[in-house]
Amino acid sequence: MADYTITLTETEKLGMEYIAADVDEWITNSAINRARIAVEEIIQLNTAHCNANSIAIAVGVDAQVQQAYDLGVVGKAADIPTEPELPPPPEE
Repeated sequence: MADYTITLTETEKLGMEYIAADVDEWITNSAINRARIAVEEIIQLNTAHCNANSIAIAVGVDAQVQQAYDLGVVGKAADIPTEPELPPPPEE
Protein backbone atom coordinates (compact mmCIF):
# COMPACT_ATOMS: atom_id res chain seq x y z
CA MET A 1 0.00 0.00 0.00
CA ALA A 2 1.27 3.48 -0.79
CA ASP A 3 0.65 6.75 1.04
CA TYR A 4 0.77 10.10 -0.72
CA THR A 5 0.86 13.58 0.78
CA ILE A 6 -0.08 16.74 -1.09
CA THR A 7 0.35 20.39 -0.24
CA LEU A 8 -2.23 23.00 -1.19
CA THR A 9 -1.82 26.75 -1.09
CA GLU A 10 -4.31 28.60 1.08
CA THR A 11 -6.22 29.61 -2.05
CA GLU A 12 -6.32 26.02 -3.33
CA LYS A 13 -7.50 24.89 0.13
CA LEU A 14 -10.31 27.43 0.04
CA GLY A 15 -11.25 26.30 -3.45
CA MET A 16 -11.44 22.69 -2.30
CA GLU A 17 -13.47 23.64 0.76
CA TYR A 18 -15.94 25.32 -1.59
CA ILE A 19 -16.62 22.03 -3.44
CA ALA A 20 -16.07 19.42 -0.72
CA ALA A 21 -17.33 19.07 2.84
CA ASP A 22 -14.27 16.92 3.63
CA VAL A 23 -11.29 17.78 1.41
CA ASP A 24 -9.17 14.79 2.48
CA GLU A 25 -12.05 12.39 1.79
CA TRP A 26 -12.69 14.02 -1.61
CA ILE A 27 -9.03 13.71 -2.64
CA THR A 28 -8.82 10.12 -1.39
CA ASN A 29 -12.03 9.08 -3.17
CA SER A 30 -10.90 10.78 -6.37
CA ALA A 31 -7.58 8.92 -6.41
CA ILE A 32 -9.14 5.56 -5.51
CA ASN A 33 -11.79 5.89 -8.21
CA ARG A 34 -9.24 6.87 -10.87
CA ALA A 35 -7.10 3.90 -9.88
CA ARG A 36 -10.15 1.62 -10.17
CA ILE A 37 -10.78 2.86 -13.71
CA ALA A 38 -7.12 2.28 -14.62
CA VAL A 39 -7.22 -1.26 -13.19
CA GLU A 40 -10.31 -2.03 -15.30
CA GLU A 41 -8.51 -0.74 -18.42
CA ILE A 42 -5.38 -2.76 -17.63
CA ILE A 43 -7.41 -5.95 -17.13
CA GLN A 44 -9.17 -5.41 -20.47
CA LEU A 45 -5.85 -4.89 -22.25
CA ASN A 46 -4.26 -7.88 -20.53
CA THR A 47 -7.23 -10.14 -21.35
CA ALA A 48 -7.16 -9.13 -25.01
CA HIS A 49 -3.39 -9.65 -25.21
CA CYS A 50 -3.52 -13.04 -23.50
CA ASN A 51 -6.41 -14.26 -25.66
CA ALA A 52 -4.71 -13.09 -28.86
CA ASN A 53 -1.46 -14.84 -27.88
CA SER A 54 -2.88 -18.00 -26.21
CA ILE A 55 -1.45 -17.04 -22.81
CA ALA A 56 -3.16 -18.25 -19.64
CA ILE A 57 -4.69 -15.32 -17.80
CA ALA A 58 -3.58 -14.93 -14.20
CA VAL A 59 -6.21 -15.47 -11.50
CA GLY A 60 -7.38 -12.45 -9.52
CA VAL A 61 -7.30 -8.72 -10.11
CA ASP A 62 -3.89 -8.13 -8.49
CA ALA A 63 -2.33 -10.99 -10.43
CA GLN A 64 -3.81 -9.82 -13.74
CA VAL A 65 -2.53 -6.27 -13.29
CA GLN A 66 0.93 -7.60 -12.42
CA GLN A 67 0.79 -9.94 -15.42
CA ALA A 68 0.03 -7.00 -17.72
CA TYR A 69 3.14 -5.22 -16.45
CA ASP A 70 5.27 -8.37 -16.62
CA LEU A 71 4.22 -9.06 -20.23
CA GLY A 72 4.80 -5.45 -21.27
CA VAL A 73 1.13 -4.96 -22.12
CA VAL A 74 1.19 -1.78 -20.02
CA GLY A 75 3.86 0.35 -18.41
CA LYS A 76 4.19 3.26 -16.05
CA ALA A 77 3.14 6.65 -17.43
CA ALA A 78 6.32 8.15 -15.95
CA ASP A 79 8.36 5.96 -18.30
CA ILE A 80 6.74 7.43 -21.42
CA PRO A 81 8.96 10.11 -22.96
CA THR A 82 7.38 13.55 -22.80
CA GLU A 83 8.81 14.50 -26.16
CA PRO A 84 8.97 12.09 -29.08
CA GLU A 85 12.39 11.11 -30.30
CA LEU A 86 12.82 12.57 -33.77
CA PRO A 87 15.15 11.15 -36.37
CA PRO A 88 18.26 13.23 -37.03
CA PRO A 89 17.90 15.82 -39.78
CA PRO A 90 19.13 14.74 -43.20
CA GLU A 91 22.70 15.64 -44.00
CA GLU A 92 23.11 18.37 -46.57
